[in-house]
Amino acid sequence: MGSTPDHLGPLLIQFLLGVGFSALILGLAFLLNPKKKSKPHDTFECGVPYYGDAKGLFNIKFYLVAVLFILFDIEAIFLFPYAVNLKSFKEAGLGNFLLIEMFVFIFTLVVGLYYIRKKGALEWD
Repeated sequence: MGSTPDHLGPLLIQFLLGVGFSALILGLAFLLNPKKKSKPHDTFECGVPYYGDAKGLFNIKFYLVAVLFILFDIEAIFLFPYAVNLKSFKEAGLGNFLLIEMFVFIFTLVVGLYYIRKKGALEWD
């Protein structure tokens, strides 16, 4: 049985390679980037002149809808293992158990969707 440093060697090598590669890429980006200093009233790279202040207020509804989309998208991803493994669970005699569990899962999703609709999280006003 090897000692602890023998087992940590590959991990240390991978860590050093990751840090070294990151430092190399950042260093190259710093050396190769354009040196033009923009003036405060220049246009951005797209050519459209900007207006207003960068510290303006944003509507929080956009962020709320984005977080809800990610939440329900991730929960929808959990339906794929169910669909893939349904046949093998039926053959093992656990089909009814898996069906009940999936109904509980989908019921939780529906309750969550009902809750955010009642709170008005999806209204843009």
